[in-house]
Amino acid sequence: MTVVQLAELQGLIGSLLWAMARVGGLCLLAPVFGDSVTPRRLRLGVIMVLTMVLAPLAPTTINPMSADGIATMVSQVLIGAAIGFVLKLAFEAVSLGGQLVGQSMSLGFAETVDPRGGGSSPVLSQFYLLMVTLLFLAMDGHLRLIALLADSFHTLPPAQSAIDGNGLYAVVAFATHLFGGAVRVALPGMTSLLMVNIGFAAISRAAPSMNLFAVGFPITVTLGFVALWLSMRSVPGAFDALQTSAWALMHELAGG
Repeated sequence: MTVVQLAELQGLIGSLLWAMARVGGLCLLAPVFGDSVTPRRLRLGVIMVLTMVLAPLAPTTINPMSADGIATMVSQVLIGAAIGFVLKLAFEAVSLGGQLVGQSMSLGFAETVDPRGGGSSPVLSQFYLLMVTLLFLAMDGHLRLIALLADSFHTLPPAQSAIDGNGLYAVVAFATHLFGGAVRVALPGMTSLLMVNIGFAAISRAAPSMNLFAVGFPITVTLGFVALWLSMRSVPGAFDALQTSAWALMHELAGG
């Protein structure tokens, strides 16, 4: 094998490794792509297909077997994982909002097994998360994420340095949107249920002998479902605001 052929083979292997590392890091944490409910064979197939498609976009002269090659591999995983983690925070904010609504309507104890995390989570939390996942797919968010990953090889090629300290700080700072977004999602329902609880407080003062636990629980749950139904139209807007901030940060992390 000549030197030219060896260099071409080394470049081909490097391109495949860099693309697979960045795609693998993304699929490790990104919603839909990294959910544990997705079969492992399907996730592996998606990683392999995306690697083959994106490998021509990641040419480099770095030897994959050298120390620089190992450092580049780690940096590519970090880039993909950071992008996927930012998007995951937007989804988790909606999930936390559903949990807050469930606690307000006395359904905090209604938990089921969460196939995504392996533990248990409130039913309303999973309902909100399923709804925004369908919205994400309906708006072609998965295709937009793949396009962002492809563009990142032009704006942030493997030969350049990975995400610096400022980028990591921006990811950590974006976690504050988790609580703000959760409140934005849960605010309409929680406000309505707060009015119901204030009414119960007035009734308890007017009729102290009344058993509010027996009377108030079914009323709270019933009115909570009504408030939940009326507040559904505000969830897409809140999720869109979270997505806008997440996409802006992901473009920044990708060097855009």
